[in-house]
Amino acid sequence: MQTDYALNTIGMLKTQGRIIHALMLRNLKTRFGGNEFGFFAMTVVWPLSHILILILINTGLGRTAPYGDSVALWFATGLVPYLGFQYMSRLIMLGVVFNRPLLAFPLVKFTDILFASAIVEVLNAGLVVLIVCAIFWALGINFMPLDVVQASLALLTMMLLGLAYGVIAAIVATAVPGAIMFFFGFQIVLWLSSGIVFVPDALPESVRVPLSYLPTLQGVEWMRSAYYEGYGATILDKTYMFSFAIVMLFVGLTLERLVRGRILHW
Repeated sequence: MQTDYALNTIGMLKTQGRIIHALMLRNLKTRFGGNEFGFFAMTVVWPLSHILILILINTGLGRTAPYGDSVALWFATGLVPYLGFQYMSRLIMLGVVFNRPLLAFPLVKFTDILFASAIVEVLNAGLVVLIVCAIFWALGINFMPLDVVQASLALLTMMLLGLAYGVIAAIVATAVPGAIMFFFGFQIVLWLSSGIVFVPDALPESVRVPLSYLPTLQGVEWMRSAYYEGYGATILDKTYMFSFAIVMLFVGLTLERLVRGRILHW
């Protein structure tokens, strides 16, 4: 009896593994246009263009990095974790919206789509970090943080936050298609408010305290604290950010459970 149960369990796991693998390949094809140029543009050109544009704007204005000697490193330490959050949330949301018809197949579950999208984005984020490191190294810029563990945790927690945001956004977007544009617009607001282009500690307390409740700002502060000694000491709260992401993910999965039978028919 136990042997049969074990074999059935292994068979189910293999089946789910094949489903997730197929969904991963589908995500790669739809996201990158099914060709190498699309993959290169999304994984390399797009993230680096953010950094380059910010460097050019601030150089033109005569500004320097508020911390450290490298303007490029300063902006990269803010953009990399935020883009980890943004790309994860978008891929999760669009992955569910575009793959929703597949839920008509009994073997395909909502969580399969989530896992497939999340795995693709984690692998992609790792590749982006490696490429950015290589480019900075070629330019003579040291991209290695003072604390590698904390930098890694900051990026992973931002991606966990993106996963949670994406789950909630996906469920809402399947019910209200126009909500996709709202979530895209809200991410622009977060981009401007998350400390990527400014130092939160330099703001007046009346502005700094409300902004400190933004988990994306906490993520950027966390990443930069791994690069710059003493950075973010005033408002950085790692426990708050991680707890926020976990609670948000729990809310999203609970919401999915409540509407599971209706997602396909919205």
